Amino acid sequence: MVKFSKQFEGQLVPEWKEAFVDYWQLKKDIKKIHLLSTDNNSIPNTNQQSSLSNTLFSSLRRFSLFSHEHKDHGVIEVHKKLASSDSKGDLYETKLLEQFADSDAANEFFACLDLQLNKVNQFYRTKEKEFLERGECLKKQMEILIELKSALKQQRNKGSAAEDQKEDASISCTFSCEEESIRDKTEEESMRDKTEQEPAQDNTVDEFESNDVQFSDILKSDEMGKSMRMKKEDGKLRTLSGRVFNCQGKNLRINIPLTTPSRTLSAISYLVWEDLVNQSSKKCDPEGSKLHINKTKLHHAEKMIKHAFIELYKGLGYLKTYRNLNMLAFVKILKKFDKVTGKQALPIYLKVVESSYFNSSDKVMKLEDEVEDLFTKHFAEEDRRKTMKYLKPCQRKESHTVTFFIGLFTGCFVVLFAGYVIMAHIAGMYRRQSDTIYMETVYPVLSMFSLLFLHFFLYGCNIVMWRKARINYSFIFELVPTKELKYRDIFLICTVSMTAVVGVMFVHLSLVAKGYSYTQVQDIPGLLCLLFLLLLVCPFNIVYKSSRYRFLQVIRNIILSPLYKVVMLDFFMADQLCSQVPMLRNLEYVACYYITGSYKTQDYGYCMRTKHYRDLAYAVSFLPYYWRAMQCARRWFDEGQTSHLVNLGKYVSAMLAAGAKVAYEKERSVGWLCLLVVMSSGATVYQLYWDFVKDWGLLQFHSKNPWLRNELMVRRKIIYYFSMGLNLVLRLAWLQTVLHSNFEGVDYRVTGLFLAALEVIRRGHWNFYRLENEHLNNAGKFRAVKTVPLPFHEVDDED
Repeated sequence: MVKFSKQFEGQLVPEWKEAFVDYWQLKKDIKKIHLLSTDNNSIPNTNQQSSLSNTLFSSLRRFSLFSHEHKDHGVIEVHKKLASSDSKGDLYETKLLEQFADSDAANEFFACLDLQLNKVNQFYRTKEKEFLERGECLKKQMEILIELKSALKQQRNKGSAAEDQKEDASISCTFSCEEESIRDKTEEESMRDKTEQEPAQDNTVDEFESNDVQFSDILKSDEMGKSMRMKKEDGKLRTLSGRVFNCQGKNLRINIPLTTPSRTLSAISYLVWEDLVNQSSKKCDPEGSKLHINKTKLHHAEKMIKHAFIELYKGLGYLKTYRNLNMLAFVKILKKFDKVTGKQALPIYLKVVESSYFNSSDKVMKLEDEVEDLFTKHFAEEDRRKTMKYLKPCQRKESHTVTFFIGLFTGCFVVLFAGYVIMAHIAGMYRRQSDTIYMETVYPVLSMFSLLFLHFFLYGCNIVMWRKARINYSFIFELVPTKELKYRDIFLICTVSMTAVVGVMFVHLSLVAKGYSYTQVQDIPGLLCLLFLLLLVCPFNIVYKSSRYRFLQVIRNIILSPLYKVVMLDFFMADQLCSQVPMLRNLEYVACYYITGSYKTQDYGYCMRTKHYRDLAYAVSFLPYYWRAMQCARRWFDEGQTSHLVNLGKYVSAMLAAGAKVAYEKERSVGWLCLLVVMSSGATVYQLYWDFVKDWGLLQFHSKNPWLRNELMVRRKIIYYFSMGLNLVLRLAWLQTVLHSNFEGVDYRVTGLFLAALEVIRRGHWNFYRLENEHLNNAGKFRAVKTVPLPFHEVDDED
């Protein structure tokens, strides 16, 4: 039977862990009481007489005429106190009415229990208020959407066909290209009033209240910061397109995020036109500057509201889980206390817990029912089952068949790889005096697939470690739970793919060893690449179609940076590409080799002799860093944070170092060597600082964990120090370019593959700590659900 503490830790919301009952601390307090009671039972018999007299005295008091009050209250009495602020709610304090084996330890336990109860009530009240405000805002958004759709329908019915075609069946309203969602003005005013009217803390606040303040302060400061940040962005972007129009008697603005190139380019062109050409026409002809909301724009607004309802429902479900798990934790810990002490504190304290705010409030349940009804009516065509597919998607069950095939193909891969290595060794393919044609034409294909699936395998290992450390990677990457790849799926893809690749390489090498010419067998590696390409873009719903297309979508977003809005998954994938420059160069060479038809004549040097292909090969070395730099520029434009510009400088330094390396490879002179060492050293220091301080959040000098950070997901600190040292060593792999070190008796291309694999391993190692830091940032702000931008923003006449 699994212990409750493990069940509790496995089911709680990871980002809210600090707000849950500290079940482990309460267990330590009970263990302390148990040890003290055991020590007291071992006291010599000389003290038993006095304890017996005390027991008889307490028994007489219990049955005396004047002790009925204590009998009614039992062993403890819980007092309810009013807090100094309405947002904190009622506070509870427990007083012991009977003697315990160790009263100090019992007092310490109940003080901690009261602290946990007050903390849970306070957090629940804060989150409940946040979700209720979000729900009211969404209801208003829904009303505006219905009104606009109705007006659009009426206008289409009234207008003639020619007029509809000319005006595109649209109504005048506001279109503001904003990046972040802007809350309803009433919501901003209420938050501002709440901030201004919040009373100062009373100096006589008791111990429990002062300990609880930290959670409300974190949440309030997060809300205030978010509100101020949104106001700042609102002011920044309203100067770009802040015109307000009247629509159906309301002043509205539509906030459509600039997530696609078409919106980004149209917004930029609109702003340039407005600034340079349309300044005078705005004053003379206000009708000429009207924008129109057609059916497409309303459809996009509807999708935004639909997504917001889904996220709200998810947050309400988390809050229900929070309530149920905490209630169960209180019951379990009180049972343990009664068992250890032999007292009956459970019935008394449990009545207080049941009547407390987090367990008695039904506002979340009512809001959840309202969300279900609204979603069913407006987004599911009155189909309740369809509603539940969106709001409560069923998790995909993991099959043992996948595990079986992982083992099967792993065995096949090991056997084929061993056979390939033996045959290559006999044929002398990887020696310094090797077969040049094979190493120049076939080996890049094997190297490319090896690096790709090694990286993919390490991502599967990352998922295993993230799940073990309770890091919510699905939320961070915004993955759909029903469609995301599990670690077993990733391992299956890796084993099957590498079995196919090594099998094809084994067959190809066998044919070469039997005397077949390269002209006869050179199509085989090209067909293998073509097969993987067709499988990647296959439109049929086979072989993880949703994941394949999501991967292609992310690659598209990276290539077209900075036109697409940058999300976590985009720049995380771009960072992976920065570690796959050798693979990309192999991919470019293989594509050139087969597309130009060089494989027919075995002219493997054609792609390096032709100038534009050679320039393209050099450009591939810069592209990942360029894409990542453009993402930093886009994030700076969207968020206005200077740290993104500093991060951009890191990738610029990497591009300069890559350029110095390319120049040194072309002309091996002392001058280029010195420039290479200087540029690479500077870039390495820059990257190490960013890895440790920004990406991993380490090297905090005032941390309770020396040179680390306060919160650690891995218990052993030595692992962090080892990881920092390993990252430092692997970052210095560029020294091989200067030292020209190779394995004795092995072709230099094999050494290049080994060094490229080390960089991939470093990136896989880096990934764990990068997401750990991101998860801790979310947990520090209790951010467990995504804040979806809302389309409609109602403003006053003054605005």
